[in-house]
Amino acid sequence: MKIYFAASIRSGRDMAPTYGQLIGYLKSKGHEVLTEHIGDSNLTGAGEKWMTDNEIFTRDLRLLARSHVTIAEVTTPSTGVGYEIGFSLNLEHRVLCLYQHQPDRKLSAMIAGNPRMTVKEYNTIEEACQHMDDFIQKMLL
Repeated sequence: MKIYFAASIRSGRDMAPTYGQLIGYLKSKGHEVLTEHIGDSNLTGAGEKWMTDNEIFTRDLRLLARSHVTIAEVTTPSTGVGYEIGFSLNLEHRVLCLYQHQPDRKLSAMIAGNPRMTVKEYNTIEEACQHMDDFIQKMLL
């Protein structure tokens, strides 16, 4: 399955190790992650400085169009990730949003309240991986 993995870049890279683990898990299951660079620990909040904003935008829309599903890690709020989620829904792709439980913050109602998406909270990487497995399994039925 071709997966577009969305997560924060310019809004903060604190969770980059988590992104890398989730992407690695998907790849270990034989899935093609079209946005593997999201998990690269060398990618900073400055983004991909070797590309213009327009090049990134064009590339990402092409990758979204090629994907079968979108999995978004939405713990760190990001306008870009929100845009990618909306674009995915317009393509009628299935979308899974993963959110790491944080007692002092709530997930945006625009994500949590959207009935067209699957939203799952997790506390551990293992839980997040199980949510991804369950989501993908439903896609294959």
